[in-house]
This record gives sequence, C-alpha cells and structure tokens, in this order.
Amino acid sequence: MSFPEIKARSTQKHLLILCATTSYQTQAFAEAARKLGLKVVFGTDRCHVLEDPWQDGALPLRFDDAEQCAREIVDFSRKTPIDAVVALGDRPTAAAARACQALGLPYHPVGAVDVCRDKYRSRERLRTGDLRVPAFTRHLYSADPGELAGSSPGFPCVLKPLSLSGSRGVIRADNAEQFVAAFERIRDLLSSPEVQVLREEATRFIQVEAYIAGAEVAVEAVVDRGQLEVLAIFDKPDPLEGPYFEETLYVTPSRLPREAQRTVIDTLAQAVRVLRLAHGPLHAEFRLDRQNVAGDGLAPRVWVLEIAARPMGGLCSRALRFSSPTLGEGFSLEELLIHLAFGKNVHDVRRETAASGVMMVPIPRGGIYESVEGVEEALSQPGVEDIVITAKPGQRLVPLPEGSSYLGFIFARGTSPPRVEDALRRAHEKLCFAIAPALPVI
Repeated sequence: MSFPEIKARSTQKHLLILCATTSYQTQAFAEAARKLGLKVVFGTDRCHVLEDPWQDGALPLRFDDAEQCAREIVDFSRKTPIDAVVALGDRPTAAAARACQALGLPYHPVGAVDVCRDKYRSRERLRTGDLRVPAFTRHLYSADPGELAGSSPGFPCVLKPLSLSGSRGVIRADNAEQFVAAFERIRDLLSSPEVQVLREEATRFIQVEAYIAGAEVAVEAVVDRGQLEVLAIFDKPDPLEGPYFEETLYVTPSRLPREAQRTVIDTLAQAVRVLRLAHGPLHAEFRLDRQNVAGDGLAPRVWVLEIAARPMGGLCSRALRFSSPTLGEGFSLEELLIHLAFGKNVHDVRRETAASGVMMVPIPRGGIYESVEGVEEALSQPGVEDIVITAKPGQRLVPLPEGSSYLGFIFARGTSPPRVEDALRRAHEKLCFAIAPALPVI
C-alpha cells in the first residue's frame, strides 16, 4: 500500500488530535506537537450545543457516527488545512481512518480499524488467519446466562464486553454460578447510561472465551508504510488470573527468554498482515502458556488477546523514551507518533537502553477520594522518577470491573527490569490513600 507524500508548506502545519476528552494523554500529545512547532486542533465529542465550551477551538464531533465525523473534518480542512491526524483511545480511530482516507493522509485502512475495535470481529479475522486465539462465543446481553453457562468454551472462562478497554468488565468464571453472576454484572455495566450514551452496536454483546493460563505481555509498536516496528515488549509481573484483570505493572525490556520474545514479535507481525494494518500505532496483548516461559526448551505458544489500532493509554507512555539518528535523542512516544502521522520514516528509532516501567496505581475499594500521604517518601525510593496522582479530591472511585480509571501513575528507571519492578513496588508501599465511603443514592 502506498501513501501520498505530504507537501511542505511555508505556513505552520496543523495536527488534528481526535480524542474523547481532554485527558492527560491528550495534553501530552498537545505538548509534543507544540514542541515540534505544530499548530494543534482538537476534535472531540463534547457538547455540541455550546459554542466552544472549553475555549480551545475544538471541532465538535460525534464519534458514534464515524462517516459524519469524516465529512465534518474534511469540511473543516477547507478552511484550516489538516496535515496529519492522531487518534487517542479506541472510539476516535474509526473517524480518523475515514478522514485520513478522504484527505489522502497516511493511516490504517478503514476496514482494519473497524475490525480492531470489535473484539469478536478481530478474533474471527485472527482465527481465520491461523493465529492462536482463545476459543470464543458471542451473546446478546439480553440472553439468559443460565442457559449459556453449560455451553462452549467450558470452564474456566472469561466474560468481557466487546467494545470497552482497559480490562473494564472482564471477569473470570470457574463454574456455572460464577458465570451467571459475571454475565449479569457485565449486563448491568453495559446497560448503564455511561455506556449506552456511546451508541455503539458492540455494547449489546458479551463475549465468552476460554481462559488461558500463563504470562501476559503487552507490546507497543507502530506500522510504518506496512512495515512493523516493535518499540517495546512490556512484562506484566503481577499474575493476571482473575476474577478481575486489573493491570498494574508494565516493565521493559522483557525478561522472557529470547526465543519467546521472537515468537511474540513473529505472531504480532502475522496479526498485522491478517488485520491489514498499514500505517499508525498499535497496542497488543498476548498470553504465553505457563509451561513455555521458564526456559525449559519448549517452543512457546503465544495466544493473541488483543490488537488495538491505537497507542497505550493514560500516562503509561512516560515509561518510554526513544532516540533516532534522524529524529533526535530522548524523545517521547507522542513525538514519535506525530512524526509517523506526518509520514516521516521511523525505522531507525530505538528505545533507550535503560530498563523502565510504570505502575498504574489500582483503586483498592470504592468510595470518595480525599487525599494521599507518603508521596515524598515514595519519590525518594531509588529508581523512582515521578509520581502523578490523577485522582481529584471529591472524585468517586470505582474499582474494576466497573471502573475505568486509576489513582495515578508511578514511573521508574534502572539498570535492570528487576530493579525497576522493585522501585515501583517500594514506592507504592509508601503511599497511603484516604478514601471515604460513598453515600448510597436514594
């Protein structure tokens, strides 16, 4: 697949950032764009009634209608030329793909993005492409879970929504009773106003899939004009065995045996070809059979859990730094992805040599966030670089599987992955969060 070259202009170039909200991740991309001398334009699905409610010149969009979004972006570009587009999170990617196709800008194809946004369709495509995926079935959330509990794929199994991300709504069931409880709990989540307002067909379904025991890794990568470039393989040192699957630690480089890492990369490359991803970021999740990750000489079996046509979320990207002979030294993932969006060659980009990691600070219980103590002591731990508490006083905290946020992020660097992991855990131990009970709504 070929892409048109972006013509240089004498005026300042414009980057369109498509995002559901002005989050920390959005701010990081905006700061990176301004550092590169670009003019930033936001496209968000905020209030359409008020005229520029946040006074940031954002283009109001409805991400549930990707075709209309693309038309509005094209219309906007007639007055304000758009030179590149980045999309943050899953929902805006469909609009980004269609807008880039219409504007002749490099991006993943529309069909590839649409498939990646639906866990069922992506699993079907991957299975058809001879990739190893857990056995799976899909059911309307209005179905009777009691009738489904005895069907394939058996126990243990994992139930999950098709369109939510960040392990939200993902629950393991080991028997029929747990299956029914998990199904009903996910149905309640999908029926909530917060999810229904998304107006997405995928929110009507619950997927049931076989549970795969083993180590889990995440891969951050890009596809540059059809060529896969792996940026980092993150180990997830905490066992993700359920009943919920809250991700806490990401540490890179991976401590998996070299053969296992090679198999992960080869599997990802095959998945990219099968899904027809062509140009842009991707975030992938894999499981490796437990017996094949301990250096016992067995060829590792790698199972594909997810391939998303977007970068990693939240503030996790702060754990990554890159260098390139052509693009410079010590730049961020956001800068790299902006260069990629403008069609620049990123094949010579390499991650820093130091080990690094991030802890997504979990919510221990529901309630109202009040305060945190011990931040200074946590920051004093060797290897810890920064701690960002994203929870705000008075904020209602909802843990997984219903919740969609963390208390904050801890970042560390060191000479080895074990040192980084130790630094993150020690820092977390020093933090003491005050969470008040939430009063019931009558």
